[in-house]
Amino acid sequence: MTTHAMIDLETLATTPQATVLTVGGVKFDPYSDAEPHSKFYFRLDTEGQDRDINEDTIAWWGRQDPKAQEEAFGEENRVSAENFLSTLPKWMNGVDVLWGHGYGFDITILEDMLRQKGRSIPWQFWQVRDSRTLFAMMKQDPRKGMQTDLHNALADAFYQAKGVQLAYKELRLS
Repeated sequence: MTTHAMIDLETLATTPQATVLTVGGVKFDPYSDAEPHSKFYFRLDTEGQDRDINEDTIAWWGRQDPKAQEEAFGEENRVSAENFLSTLPKWMNGVDVLWGHGYGFDITILEDMLRQKGRSIPWQFWQVRDSRTLFAMMKQDPRKGMQTDLHNALADAFYQAKGVQLAYKELRLS
């Protein structure tokens, strides 16, 4: 069985150097309806990241659901970027394909953060996939009608993984 992983970030900018608020990830089998598993979720300290914060992104967060704002900006259970980055390679062990939602966002930001901290990237460039492009090939975004908790990194990773499963099924990928 091939193991796929989906990672989602919530950030304070849209550049590769964005400050990261939260990171969620799940592993899944795109060829089945099995629930995504092996989840992780980190709320990162923004102090010490030395990364971009964009005023337009801050304003965008101000227009989001208060529940999403609290999850992204609440102070409890924060960990350092170093703590998260030391855990990521262990979680990536055994992953054959890594998904993010959008070229140049989630995975690119993580790669930039890893480089900034002098760490190795725990995947190869050829393992990375983009669910936004896959979903654009569908008649309708496969997450519609099932997704809740918008802009929660773990919930977004879960529903994006479920969307990949639905897309693989509809496109008869095997």
